[in-house]
Amino acid sequence: MTVTVKKPATYQDLCALPETLVGELVAGELVASPRPASRHTLAISVLGGELSGPFQRGRGGPGGWWLLDEPELHLGSDILVPDLAGWKRTRMPVYPDEPFFTLPPDWVCETLSPSTSSFDRMKKMPVYMREQVGHVWLIEPVTRTLEVFRREGERWVLAGNYAGNERIRAEPFEAVELELEALWLPTR
Repeated sequence: MTVTVKKPATYQDLCALPETLVGELVAGELVASPRPASRHTLAISVLGGELSGPFQRGRGGPGGWWLLDEPELHLGSDILVPDLAGWKRTRMPVYPDEPFFTLPPDWVCETLSPSTSSFDRMKKMPVYMREQVGHVWLIEPVTRTLEVFRREGERWVLAGNYAGNERIRAEPFEAVELELEALWLPTR
């Protein structure tokens, strides 16, 4: 009887991927995804812009955050690339010089698509839980929804479920009202 042992993927395997793919390592498995579709890119870009002024720069809001597009997170043996992530400056007062981050963020946002939804929910959210990320936002541009999860102990609690063109105040950015309509492509 022959037994084949699959060796865990390495950081070198991740780096060898073509630039057209986003690679992540979870539990030794290399997962490669194509770059996000245009409507997903729009939602994340607009959200990052909406949050950056009041929370990163302190314009019209409290400031006190570092907000980044697609940071490479090295969390234990896992390497994740959320669409957006944020760190409170009280936890990360000095911006690091490394090409990746080992300090878990306080907040992450993932844009869901049919090809990534299961991976984001079933593989990445448990890593974020293990690393004590405080909040996870899941955006679905096709259905125009936003789910806001808050970590309470060892479980995720749905702190908000929003849809369409609502004006919202969502954790951990409730100090400023956001217009969901800005995230979506206009309906025809």
